[in-house]
Amino acid sequence: MSLDRPIAPDPYDLLPEVPAFDLESDDIADRQPMDKLFAHSSVGGENRSPQLSWSGFPAETRSFVVTVLDPDAPTGSGFWHWSLVNLPVSVTELNQGAGDGTDLPGSAFHVRNDFAEPHYGGTAPPEGDRMHRYVFAVHAVDVDELDLGPDNTPAQVAFNLAFHTLARATLRPTYQI
Repeated sequence: MSLDRPIAPDPYDLLPEVPAFDLESDDIADRQPMDKLFAHSSVGGENRSPQLSWSGFPAETRSFVVTVLDPDAPTGSGFWHWSLVNLPVSVTELNQGAGDGTDLPGSAFHVRNDFAEPHYGGTAPPEGDRMHRYVFAVHAVDVDELDLGPDNTPAQVAFNLAFHTLARATLRPTYQI
């Protein structure tokens, strides 16, 4: 495998700019390697989503969407690891493991990730590939619910977010095998 591919642009640099708010985690840190606990089971991890909490979003926010994208995946389009849609505005924290797909609040739901699984899918870069960035994003949305369902794709979620995101909070931890 060629390790000299150019580094992919940050996906949110390619979209219209929106204000930022704060995203924190007890489990992951910006530009720091993630623990194997958060890696996919296909690479020996436990496939647990990290704890996340956010604050400082616009008062007009009506719901949230949480996504995780690996822009460094050797696909030409990145690799979607998580899309959690229609989180009520009252939810400003996800406990570790909340991405397992069960016990979601309100009308929240997951769409299938690029592993074809309807929940969080942990990090899984190809062995020997360069360090991958994982863009954890919480999108503050201007509607109570996006007009989507569990059968939509992460790309369709992202397309809808382009028209409904008021602000975005991100963390970009890394992982390498």
